[in-house]
Amino acid sequence: MLSRTLVQMIEDHCEQITDRLLRHQRQDPELIQVKRLPESELRDRAGEVLKNLGHWLSAGREAELSSRYELLGHRRFEEAIPLYEVVRSLHLLKTNMIEYVREQGIGQNPVELYAEEELEHRVGLFFDGAVYHTVHGYETALRKKAHLAA
Repeated sequence: MLSRTLVQMIEDHCEQITDRLLRHQRQDPELIQVKRLPESELRDRAGEVLKNLGHWLSAGREAELSSRYELLGHRRFEEAIPLYEVVRSLHLLKTNMIEYVREQGIGQNPVELYAEEELEHRVGLFFDGAVYHTVHGYETALRKKAHLAA
């Protein structure tokens, strides 16, 4: 399917998309704590998604998605990154990925438009799961710390 071609395009241009993402993160006034993370970590995190997008979008990855993003939520809690900044960063990654695809001039005919919409739907489902599991991991760490403090 053509959406596979779009996934491949994202994987092949992950560095460009990551560069755009990092620029947006640096310019976003809401991401005060995220900006303090090492650029290499932010680059690696985005690259992990972008370079392996086909893997993440394939069926049967829920357990892996859950584990990886709950760990991210826990780690960001321990780093004292506000939850809204973590979610905002995931949103920026998704947005930059989709904007990159749109800027490539794809979607000029009905088949291409359908492929682009299919990609956006599948990417949306992935990020919905990533946000849910990140929040779950973050809140689990928060409750654990509160329980230990009590």
